[in-house]
Amino acid sequence: MPPSEPTTGDRHRDLRMPALGAAAWLAALGTHQVGAWALAPGALVLLAAALGRVRGSRCVSTVGGVALVAGAVAGAALLRQQAVADNPVADLARERAAVSVTGTVVSDPRPVSGRYTDQVLVRVEVREVTGRGVVHRLATPVLVLGGEGWSEAPLGATVRTSGLLVASDDTDVSGVLTAARDPVVVARPDVWWRAAGAVRASVRDSVGGRPADQRALVPALVDGDDAGLDPALAEDFRTTGLTHLTAVSGTNLTLVVGFVLLLARWCRVRGRWLYLVGGCGILGFVLIARTEPSVLRAAVMGTVGLLAMGVNGQQRAFRALGVAVVVLLLVQPALAVSVGFALSVLATAGIVVLAPGWRDALARWTPRWVAEAVSVPAAAQLACTPLVAVISGQVSLVAVVANLAVAPVVGPATVLGLAGGLLGLVVPPLGRLCGTGAGWCVAWIVAVARRGSDLPGAAVEWGATPVAVVVLVLVCVVLVLVAPCVLRRPTTGIGCLVLLAVAVTVRLPTPGWPAAGWVLAMCDVGQGDALVLRAGPASGVVVDTGPDPVAVDGCLSRLGIESVPLLVLTHFHADHVDGLSGVLSGRAVGAVETTRVLDPPGGVETVTDAAADAGLAPVLAPYGAVRTVGDVTLQALWPRPGLPSRGAGDGSEANDASVVLLADVRGVRILLTGDLEPPGQEALAAVIAGLDVDVLKVPHHGSRYQDLDLLTSLGAELALVSVGDNDYGHPASDVLEALSAAGAEVLRTDTSGDVLVVPDGDTVVAVTR
Repeated sequence: MPPSEPTTGDRHRDLRMPALGAAAWLAALGTHQVGAWALAPGALVLLAAALGRVRGSRCVSTVGGVALVAGAVAGAALLRQQAVADNPVADLARERAAVSVTGTVVSDPRPVSGRYTDQVLVRVEVREVTGRGVVHRLATPVLVLGGEGWSEAPLGATVRTSGLLVASDDTDVSGVLTAARDPVVVARPDVWWRAAGAVRASVRDSVGGRPADQRALVPALVDGDDAGLDPALAEDFRTTGLTHLTAVSGTNLTLVVGFVLLLARWCRVRGRWLYLVGGCGILGFVLIARTEPSVLRAAVMGTVGLLAMGVNGQQRAFRALGVAVVVLLLVQPALAVSVGFALSVLATAGIVVLAPGWRDALARWTPRWVAEAVSVPAAAQLACTPLVAVISGQVSLVAVVANLAVAPVVGPATVLGLAGGLLGLVVPPLGRLCGTGAGWCVAWIVAVARRGSDLPGAAVEWGATPVAVVVLVLVCVVLVLVAPCVLRRPTTGIGCLVLLAVAVTVRLPTPGWPAAGWVLAMCDVGQGDALVLRAGPASGVVVDTGPDPVAVDGCLSRLGIESVPLLVLTHFHADHVDGLSGVLSGRAVGAVETTRVLDPPGGVETVTDAAADAGLAPVLAPYGAVRTVGDVTLQALWPRPGLPSRGAGDGSEANDASVVLLADVRGVRILLTGDLEPPGQEALAAVIAGLDVDVLKVPHHGSRYQDLDLLTSLGAELALVSVGDNDYGHPASDVLEALSAAGAEVLRTDTSGDVLVVPDGDTVVAVTR
């Protein structure tokens, strides 16, 4: 064996390449955060000495390599930042100049929801900009925010447009072109982009006749095209740890390129020709999935995963991971602050470092294929758990089982979906046949995601505070240390599985919650409304669902609500209806009532589709009618009959069309006002003159636009404000002060969390969680 080649034992301990990768990452991360001060030579030398575990000349070369790589990456990051921030486009953006630009579309159009209307976000590499009477020719990235016309902008096309250029908080672009006019195509995309676009379109066509979830998920598996994916299903995927299937990841590349290599072997391709085939497969995947930073990252990490499957795979992949991190950060330093990049690196490292030991431990008493199937997703999930908890605020307990359950169909679904796209270009019926097979496969994935997310213990809420993160990291480290010992024996291995099954399937009570005798709950769902009037044991009338299905579902689960005899949606804004699927999931819902003003159209469609999936048809809340639903007596006071059912189409009239409810629950009188604004409040005042209530749900999240005379005249003991982080100034301090001065105790979900109203003799008290 040559002297330069480590021995077998050394290979397991050779951390020089990962040390270089870690140094590069720290340097790039620090440069983006604190500039050139990130070059802390002492810290980097300590990193090399701690991780290198090398002696003599090797130590010197490792330290030198760490310093060189760190300096190169930090330098690349600084140069990139300087190039983006110091050019004519950036100067014009700081001046908020009106410009016309010519550039190349370098990302797929992405719809974004604005406050008043939807827009389309596109990334463009600007080649020419005209502003302040001067023409500049250069190459720099810009984000374009335009109308519906941008949704058809072809990737790779050269386009011309104009708009107002403003500065951006994103250090990776020179500015944001707002109010952009519809693009004029100056030059069509190159042939390879047109070919990639044709394949993507053919993949979508191959599943065009399948149900909506399958139509969205098959393209997501094949090429990361997740347009049209139901937000509720996407949330189920997050809860069950299956999100990586809906985005471009190393898994996608491994499956696609692995299948291509298998075909090549069947065709008797051998030796170095296989490397050529693999390289072509990687290039084709990148073109189909788009050459965006996330795709390049996924391609590199997938290549590392392919290396791990070969001879001496663990050692080669471990070294390749370090090299991959260095190369990616040299090419795209901004990846250092990308969550997707961090998750990819951690997952790949977990598979390469942890999975082999866990597999060998399990293989002592299980078939090797079972050991492989369990160890790989478990290692990847554990490595990513702390970061996922920081991002989502929860730790998934079903992720490993869910990934294990879908593993047999992920490969066939991806390969059949790709085959459907390719064959569909030549023989459309064959393409649709393959697409049907892919749809059957993803139907199982959808079922696992939905059933898994409905389990009582599918995910555990976890804070993102430094203490919480440190505790979780320590827990993960302990699991890494004890896992091989636990998995080596069938008794402890099966025992852990049983314990996990119990934790996931049995709903654990929250001590002291909900408070006995509660009559009203205001759920903490962020910037939105979701309230529950208690109709009986495990039963409640729900008023609005907030913007997040997971948040409202969690609140109802904590309250023990299993039946919703009536669901009232005060109006169709997203912060009141987008959580609808979270209420419908796993609960018996008797009826859905809404306002008569069907605006904005997007919210109406969301409600109609979700209700239809649950076998329900929304009806109008009956004006003036007094009804009894269990312990709840309910009357709709607004809107009056005769209002037009169609609004302006942009949701601007929706607030004043909010359903206003007067409820009585076991003697407690409650007024729920939706997002009613001063014009609507003034009209309502004539209807409810002299009304006295115990509890007031403050309109429109405590907006400063209120009829304070009306609100303070109600004599409420409790004033509830459902609000989250926002840039609208909700709730307004003068509104809160006026309510407090009128004798009301004011409670806010952004500071108090979930709020319960509990009768206490002749008064009411609030209990917070």
